Amino acid sequence: MPQAITTVSLHGLGAKHSGKVRDWFVKNNLRILIATDRISAFDKVLGHIPFRGAVLTKLSEFWFEKTRDIIQNHMIGVIDPNIMIVSECQALPIEVVVRGYITGVTDTSLWQKYANGERIIYGIKFPQGLTKNQKLKKPVITPTTRETGAGGHDEPITAKEIVKQKIVSPQVWKQIEKTAMKLFERGSQIADKAGLILADTKYEFALDKRGKLILIDEIHTPDSSRFWVKKTLAARIKKGEEPENYDKEFMRLWFKEQGYSGRGKAPKMPNDLIAKIALRYIEVYEKLSGEKFEIDLSIEPRKRIEESLAKLV
Repeated sequence: MPQAITTVSLHGLGAKHSGKVRDWFVKNNLRILIATDRISAFDKVLGHIPFRGAVLTKLSEFWFEKTRDIIQNHMIGVIDPNIMIVSECQALPIEVVVRGYITGVTDTSLWQKYANGERIIYGIKFPQGLTKNQKLKKPVITPTTRETGAGGHDEPITAKEIVKQKIVSPQVWKQIEKTAMKLFERGSQIADKAGLILADTKYEFALDKRGKLILIDEIHTPDSSRFWVKKTLAARIKKGEEPENYDKEFMRLWFKEQGYSGRGKAPKMPNDLIAKIALRYIEVYEKLSGEKFEIDLSIEPRKRIEESLAKLV
């Protein structure tokens, strides 16, 4: 297995910025996004998974093209399996999470809050008697604040609070809700054809120079979404097992089993777990896109990326 891409650096592109997963440079009003192989959960970077950054970039490219009829996005082009050139725009400080099922192991997840006795969650009233991984009557939107730094923590917020705090206007929030639901429906349809269920996902939006709402960051990746295998779901739930998944939940559940949920020192992931996560990311890309995951292994990944970046200097 090739060496994972932990970070990149290059003189001539100006200051490098870093989030939990991506590094980026800004040049000529464009943002050069480099998806590294860093992987985060519980709002912390917990390791590195080979090929992960390439999957995130290639899959986002696929989805951005598949959803342009719903909303325009910030993608201009992909110049390397790990590098996407996007337009620089004003990101809105909220993450818009759409959930079709009640699930999750993180503190902000719907199931954890429900299991702790909450029934009004994110401003939405939920009925008694729901069980983990149960399908909701209809998808719901559960926003959080958007923290970009490596140590930032996303916090729950209600739609009412978003408007009251003037994070966005009532008109823009209504447009965001409508668009998010359309995107979730499109994602669910394509996932269904691939034998998968889009259980939940996260969208991020921005305003372009004209003040028009656009989609940014990534879309329907195994980082931002939960994908479950459709044909095994009912049987596994009946047995009290977790859904067979192709997403980051596989890793989250492993950390939970080790007694870690974001506090204290994180255990180190064993090599076999790293390999399994890498394979799942590749497989979900191939299932959703219908394309073979191909990448040039004749050159060391970091060198390839830095050569691609050098062309932009």
